[in-house]
Amino acid sequence: MQNHRKLLDTAVENPVDFWGGQAARIDWKTDFSCVQDASNAPFSKWFVGGRTNLCHNAVDRHLADRANQAALIAVSSETGDAMTYRYSDLHREVNTMAAILIALGVQCGDRVLIYLPMIAEANFAMLACARIGAVHSVVFGGFAPAGLALRIDDARPTLIISADAGFSNGRIASYKPLLDAAIDLAAFKPPKVMMIDRGIAAFDSVAGRDCLYRDYHQKYAGASVPCTWLESNQPSYILYTSGTTGNPKGVQRDVGGYAVALATSMALLFGAAPGDTMFATSDIGWVVGHSYGVYGPLLIGMTTLMHEGMPLRPDSNVWWHLVEQYRVNLMLTAPTAIRLLKRQGGGLGRQSDLSSLRALFLAGEPLDAPTASWAEAALGKPVIDHYWQTESGSPMLALPFAGADVGAVVAAPHALPRKAGSPGLAAFGFDLNIVHETSGLPCAAGEQGVIVANYPLPPGCFCTLWESDEEFKRIYWSEKNGRWVYSTFDWAVADADGYVRVLGRSDDVIISAGGRLGTREIEEVMLANDAVAEVAVIGTASRLRGQVPIALVVVNQIAVLAAAGRNDIGAGNCIDDVVSDLKIQLRTAVADALGAPARPRQIVFVDALPRTRSGKVLRRLIQAHIGQHPGDDLAIAVNAMAAAA
Repeated sequence: MQNHRKLLDTAVENPVDFWGGQAARIDWKTDFSCVQDASNAPFSKWFVGGRTNLCHNAVDRHLADRANQAALIAVSSETGDAMTYRYSDLHREVNTMAAILIALGVQCGDRVLIYLPMIAEANFAMLACARIGAVHSVVFGGFAPAGLALRIDDARPTLIISADAGFSNGRIASYKPLLDAAIDLAAFKPPKVMMIDRGIAAFDSVAGRDCLYRDYHQKYAGASVPCTWLESNQPSYILYTSGTTGNPKGVQRDVGGYAVALATSMALLFGAAPGDTMFATSDIGWVVGHSYGVYGPLLIGMTTLMHEGMPLRPDSNVWWHLVEQYRVNLMLTAPTAIRLLKRQGGGLGRQSDLSSLRALFLAGEPLDAPTASWAEAALGKPVIDHYWQTESGSPMLALPFAGADVGAVVAAPHALPRKAGSPGLAAFGFDLNIVHETSGLPCAAGEQGVIVANYPLPPGCFCTLWESDEEFKRIYWSEKNGRWVYSTFDWAVADADGYVRVLGRSDDVIISAGGRLGTREIEEVMLANDAVAEVAVIGTASRLRGQVPIALVVVNQIAVLAAAGRNDIGAGNCIDDVVSDLKIQLRTAVADALGAPARPRQIVFVDALPRTRSGKVLRRLIQAHIGQHPGDDLAIAVNAMAAAA
């Protein structure tokens, strides 16, 4: 225990020595001239001057010793397909994809938007972008056109790679109509779209813009494309996340710092080793899929398992059957998925041989103690919670998994005790504190506050927002007492040992099933309806999804009465039918614009919204009431709060 705490202290107090040592975990074409440049706060650079390449480190450097080892296993429970790609196979496919990208006009620094289901080609595309120095932007497959259009306009991709279809809980989800609609909405028109035809859904092609992957694959199969060596701080990818601005934010990651951070976390936090197999259930459209479904395992010579399908199809044993069949050693999923499986009853994986599995890791939203305890008892394996964000790229709060390799830095640490409901201590290089939301002063043990990190953030964290340096500073950073501080916007409490328990968001973002829903995005869609005068969307606890949105709506009485064929506002007007139709309209509009997860699970009509004097809706007060009085009439309660405010 003391060894690990000492290592944590070293990473914060002497980051140059610590991270300089960890940098040896990856290959560098050119050595870096300095480990850290913190001269331009709140921006920071890592391994300045060093040139490296993510694809080389994830694929090429393993060919000498692991050419015949499985690198990628791609399994679809929906189609029944299963393919295993050795490192030599992955190298061949990535080179072919890289040659295709170049043939379609993609150059170093260009953006490539990837809008694909969980298929092997998505992995090839990400690595091929990294190989030639293109910046990939992966968007969750099946994302609604309006949100996709915003991302197209922001990234301005030279190429979009998509597929005919994926699946949504067993139903075919056609991607091409969604993509075409998004391009129609977008101001920027991508010059090329490459379609991967899986033979699942017919689609129309746009002449001069659309092309087929299989045609180019035949032409460029066997091509050899050298890696483009990038300075450590050049961008590797953009990943969009919603936030309090109401618009998606393009989190920008670097190359060298990200590679070092992931390789370090695989060894020090996951206890992973070359030759192990890792199964991260997250879609590649989320940061977990980037970090621990693609890059992290491959960087250290592991096998990564990629699965298309749901945890309950064809039955609740599907994941555990994969663990048995492919001898998975480490698994990473979200608490939401475990809650879903818990609801099915019985134990996890009782019908499968889980002897290969060493641990189950969870991330994506706060893990409650009962779910953690249940999962550990049901599996008979350690269940280890991690806390992190899209912005951090890897865990911010975590404990080392027993047996983790800490290399030459220090002897293997003693196992730290795990505490139910807490992911543990700050991860390597994060100087975290819990502070009062308004004063910024440190909270005492047991006192709730906001998690913040002192500048600079460690390697692997986002370096800015895509083409939005000022927004990066404005949204995330503040200068207090001469020091820059990063806000996570998450509430938490720490105990006397420093163990942190995350309580939820402090801003207006809803964490639902590991994804982030911007409340203002939902509100803006609903306000487009003339019958809505005001609306406030809040997140409320859901045992299954973590949080779900509830909308509090103040109606425009005149518009509602007009729709009902009335011209007076007096008492006794029957507008029930109009209000019922309005609920349907609003839910449909939100789903069409932002996707089904953003659709409010409940729409409550109220007379007024409770607000502060500055006009801010008292969301936390409403959330607290729901938590304490879940059975109460919410409309009556909110009206009372508004009257008292």
